Amino acid sequence: MESCRARRRRVPLLYVTLASVAVVGGTATGTVYVKEQPRSAPVARSAVPSSATPSGVTASGEASVEQAARPTVDRDELLADAMQSVDVAKGAEVSVAVLDLESGESATYGDGSFDTASIVKVDILAALLLRAQDEGRSLTSAEKAYATAMIERSDNVSASALWETIGRAEGLAAANERFGLSATVGGDGMLWGLTQTTAADQLALLRQVFDDESELSEASRSYLRGLMGRIAVDQRWGVSAVADGSRWALKNGWLPRSTTGLWDVNSIGRVTVDGRECLVAVLSDGNATKAAGVALVEAAARAAVSVFAAD
Repeated sequence: MESCRARRRRVPLLYVTLASVAVVGGTATGTVYVKEQPRSAPVARSAVPSSATPSGVTASGEASVEQAARPTVDRDELLADAMQSVDVAKGAEVSVAVLDLESGESATYGDGSFDTASIVKVDILAALLLRAQDEGRSLTSAEKAYATAMIERSDNVSASALWETIGRAEGLAAANERFGLSATVGGDGMLWGLTQTTAADQLALLRQVFDDESELSEASRSYLRGLMGRIAVDQRWGVSAVADGSRWALKNGWLPRSTTGLWDVNSIGRVTVDGRECLVAVLSDGNATKAAGVALVEAAARAAVSVFAAD
């Protein structure tokens, strides 16, 4: 293992029984056209009692017309379209999720479960920080040393030590229940790298680290973000490839599977692209080589952030 709808708001039709005007049609932008009715057209008195004003009509007899709202954007559909340009080799699979921190809008492509490899180290540290908060204490000097090595250099020995500290898979599950991760299952025994997760769950985890609404305190979030912003130079690939310069924080994971010889390659983090801050999680497996997996992950990350580029 490595060392890591358009949903158009429906405009209510205004059925107004008036002698002078009748709604006959509307444009897609909500503009309504009216035409004059022949004055000889009879009006049934029973349709509009003299003592009542019809809904949508003012006391003076003028019809009020609600303008159609701008259609909302189906981000999932945009992401699916963008992913059509990503070259996925035969036998490989990829899933990606993205969140625009300013608008709160998100998109997800694929819902499969993947091995975490070393991206689980972010989850391990988040669980440790949550436990320390519950106990009303700071991390010990030893825990801080392990945390630094685990995140910045993706050190596996340090990850194993903290995996034990949090209570292995059971401890991870307890923390993840509070974090809102519903599809992540810790690896058996000490096999933390074989934890199973989804892109959507990894996006939920990133929100715990980078969003204000979190189970983690500001101090805990700041500490974890700091480590993710100081990744070793040779591990600065993946989602960071789409960021503006050094405006990123990430954790990567890569693992050759002994049973197949194929590679799991994953990347999660925050990136700033054209001034827009996004959280991105990309998971892949079945890659022939690590390099092929890195290329796939970076292409998927570019597709993910592109769904907000036109805003």
